Amino acid sequence: MQIDPKIFELLIETVRDYAVFVLDPQGNVATWNAGARLLKGYQPEEIIGKHFSTFYTEEAKKMQWPEYELRMATLDGRFEDEGWRVRKDGSRFWANVIITAMRDEHGTLLGFSKITRDLSARRQAEEQLRQSEERFRLLVEGVVDYAVYMLDPTGLITSWNTGAQRIQGYTREEIVGKHVSHFYTADDVKAGLPWQELVRLRSQGHLETEGFRVRQDGARFLARVVLSSLYDFDGRLQGFAVVTQDLTARQHAQTLERTTQHVTEFIAVLAHELRNPLAPIRHAVAVLESTAGNTAAQTRMYQVIGRQSGYLAKIVDDLLDINRITRGTLTLQREPTDLVEVVRAATETVLPAVEAAGLSLETRLPECSLCLNGDVGRLTQLVTNLLTNAVRFTPRGGRITVSADRLDGYLQITVRDTGRGIAAEDLLSIFGMFVQGKAAINRVGGGLGVGLALSRRIAELHGGTIEAHSRGAGQGSEFTLRLPILGAITYSDASKSGAGKSGADKPVPRPTAVAPLPSRRVLVVDDNHDAANTLNSLLQSLGHSTRVAFDGPTALQIAEQFQPDLVLLDIGMPGMSGYDVARRLRSRTGTHPKIVAVTGWGADEDRARSQEAGFDRHLVKPVDESALRQALTLASVTTH
Repeated sequence: MQIDPKIFELLIETVRDYAVFVLDPQGNVATWNAGARLLKGYQPEEIIGKHFSTFYTEEAKKMQWPEYELRMATLDGRFEDEGWRVRKDGSRFWANVIITAMRDEHGTLLGFSKITRDLSARRQAEEQLRQSEERFRLLVEGVVDYAVYMLDPTGLITSWNTGAQRIQGYTREEIVGKHVSHFYTADDVKAGLPWQELVRLRSQGHLETEGFRVRQDGARFLARVVLSSLYDFDGRLQGFAVVTQDLTARQHAQTLERTTQHVTEFIAVLAHELRNPLAPIRHAVAVLESTAGNTAAQTRMYQVIGRQSGYLAKIVDDLLDINRITRGTLTLQREPTDLVEVVRAATETVLPAVEAAGLSLETRLPECSLCLNGDVGRLTQLVTNLLTNAVRFTPRGGRITVSADRLDGYLQITVRDTGRGIAAEDLLSIFGMFVQGKAAINRVGGGLGVGLALSRRIAELHGGTIEAHSRGAGQGSEFTLRLPILGAITYSDASKSGAGKSGADKPVPRPTAVAPLPSRRVLVVDDNHDAANTLNSLLQSLGHSTRVAFDGPTALQIAEQFQPDLVLLDIGMPGMSGYDVARRLRSRTGTHPKIVAVTGWGADEDRARSQEAGFDRHLVKPVDESALRQALTLASVTTH
């Protein structure tokens, strides 16, 4: 069947997705279809007769690329190309061009057919893919904390990122093309582990392992390795992706955590073991000091023993505070607190050291209260530390001044001294742990060098700050504590006091004599015979009726007969612990005694546990006389 040629003309004319036109042998446009009008933007009358180089960029024209295309099509009969072309409005598009030479039956060149297709969308998609791949490549290359690399299906390394070089030690040139087994230990290689993992990976598609790997220098490190199989669209295995994480830091952190826990436990045990012998020493000294007929020499010796055992007790407390600071477990027991009373209590504590060092102490306090929500014990400890620090570094004849006031919305305590001063470069470091500066002028139970570090932490827990100031060596020091206010206050003229000052100055309050307490029945329970017996002697010297037990069952038997008002009970006893004894005493019917823990265990968890077991109070060895009196006062009210 013969088809009318006009059908072909109509076919070409109506094609809209392709520009289909004819060039004469010189490259001039001879025909122009609808697709050409849509793609190029020219109407037939605008473009027919013009050279087809009109559609090319200036760069292509300078290269005489249109002429090259016609020459190749003339020689080979066909030429295909992809490149930028230009529309009438000057915009560019990415085109696929096919130029075919047309000859008659005698081989004479009649012209060229030219078919152009707009591939801009494909080109854009390819460019986006290329950019995405480049970004991914740069991302992987930039990862330094993980080794990220590829393996072919046999386990040979085909890529290598910066993190892999940092962790494994090999450069890309050294390792690409080598087998992944280079990273395994000799024992693992001998056991065939690398190849076994590849077999599992092929069957499972994903594998996560932890084990030792080997760096280039032979050093071993603990690694977490994640391997994933990579398949093409037809499901054929193309290789494996490997991500390796160096767990050395985690391993060190775990080791450090275990070590820290062991140190914490050691400090707690050490504090307990130190407090146990301290208790009978302090009790024995108290009994001997109260004995009539002591010579002056004996009294001095008792005082020496008392002071030195007190310093040792402070070292034990410092040990526990170091532990609390480093673990972040230092806590406060908040209540409305008068900062004026805190300062008075602190000055009373340091006054003997002030007098022994030949210093004067001046206080400037308002007659009204300075109230805040705080831990009175910890705040007293803070101010005592500041005053003790001033005593240590102030030469004989020097002066220490402590003042309290309200300033700029804060309560402020300032401790000044005329001592050796602080160098500018040391003003911040002195608040560090274990920093003691230069040798102290007066050794006042210097402890372990944690006083200022602890003071800053106590201030921070109260929402306050503490700062040090000094004009330099020999110019004295000033420590300023600022704390948030609780409630409104008013002020009156400050009072002054000092050791070695004129009689017009009000002296620092000294402890007043305490009235003897009514006699109580007290049961002392402790497996440490010296501690129990010396505490018993101290209680008897204070006029109380006592019994002693060295274990839990005996304590329960004596309590049944003796009916004590107060039980001073050790916790860490073999067999039946103090907790068990307290629970048994609480479970009895009738009148219940007050139960006070007297123990070497003083951590927060120990106090919480004793409260849960039924103790009324928790005292930590060595117990001083004032704490003992408070416990005896507690026994004046019995529990039913």
